[in-house]
Amino acid sequence: QVQLVESGGGLVQAGDSLRLSCAASGPLFSRYAVGWFRQAPGREREFVSAISRSGDITTYADSVKGRFTISRDNAKNTVYLQMDSLKPEDTAVYYCAADQRTRAVLSRNKENYGYWGQGIQVTVSS
Repeated sequence: QVQLVESGGGLVQAGDSLRLSCAASGPLFSRYAVGWFRQAPGREREFVSAISRSGDITTYADSVKGRFTISRDNAKNTVYLQMDSLKPEDTAVYYCAADQRTRAVLSRNKENYGYWGQGIQVTVSS
């Protein structure tokens, strides 16, 4: 079983950058695909990005494509989300999640992720 802890959130201005980290504890982290999701007040939790076990395949929501970059370092048991050109609409609690199942494509469905971090706040002011 893997445990996930997010870090790197905070308050920034529009146009700034942040890098979120998702540190995992537990065995065999490289066997999990990892996704980032976010939830703004009053809204459903939505998919942001995901990365395959080896890191060679990534996918992004249209709303962040070209601005966010997901990566991972399996030697450090960590997944990163580099967020550039931040907008006020990026304000949300960001969660990382791990998917242990073998799938043909990376999942964007939060129901397929069995392990979740506690979440971290990102606030972008205009």
